[in-house]
Amino acid sequence: MAPPLLRTMRPSQWAKNAFVVAPIVFAPRLQDSDSLLRVAGAFGVFCCAASAVYLFNDVGDRAADRVHPRKCKRPIAAGELSVPAALASSGALVIAALIWALVGIGSASLTVVIATYIAIQCLYSAKLKHVVIVDVLCIASGFVLRLLAGGFAAGVPQSRWILACTIFVSLFLALCKRRHEVVSLGADAAQHRPILAAYSVAFLDQSISALTAATIVGYTLYAVDDRTASAHGFEGIEGGLPPMLITVPFVLYGLLRYLYLVHHEDGGGSPTETLFRDRPSLINGCLYVGVAIAVLRIASQ
Repeated sequence: MAPPLLRTMRPSQWAKNAFVVAPIVFAPRLQDSDSLLRVAGAFGVFCCAASAVYLFNDVGDRAADRVHPRKCKRPIAAGELSVPAALASSGALVIAALIWALVGIGSASLTVVIATYIAIQCLYSAKLKHVVIVDVLCIASGFVLRLLAGGFAAGVPQSRWILACTIFVSLFLALCKRRHEVVSLGADAAQHRPILAAYSVAFLDQSISALTAATIVGYTLYAVDDRTASAHGFEGIEGGLPPMLITVPFVLYGLLRYLYLVHHEDGGGSPTETLFRDRPSLINGCLYVGVAIAVLRIASQ
């Protein structure tokens, strides 16, 4: 077992910070070593910030976690990590993240994004997690801010449609998480998280369906947008079909596969665990990245 502090920092959840890397993967600067280093630094900054938030959140949730069948094993709830030590570590990680962004990477915009992320997540832990709808918006904002952070670090402007798509898919994941909690905890759901009493499975299913459609439409518009073609230097492709359109089926499969896991495999409680434990989702993700990079490289030549 890892030390209690490291377990509370949740390094397994750092995979969410892959959103930071996304802007440079699909940009002409993938082979620019300076941009790669700056994005790698932004990834590290978000790891520090996210871990600081996890520590702060677990301190506030320690009483509720003790009555949860799985979260009762978290170090703070189980008494393995003291509250003062957790808060001190959280503060140190916040300071490290801000200094790293401002001085180490030298980006004021990235620093503002990190500060905004920390502020929103701390407000969420303290108050906003008890406000219906606003709670999932706070969760979703973290993914959007990660995407912006990667763009600022690499100096890559973000497509309006990819930002919209990120908002939709983030809300999709957040609502799937709420659905999993409502279904798995049953009558005890409100005891663990009071806001769950405000959500019904029917409402969550309708919202998830709407966001599934919005995500697919948003990504398709990104794929066919003239600005996407212009940004990658292939607006003159003959035949009229945008090259990135070939990646849409992978996005469609990924969303439908995730819905299948949520409805039939009791998934969705942790998006990271749900995706990384599912082989078809991993294969689909790898194929998507590989095909997208290949298309961008071939089309831009």
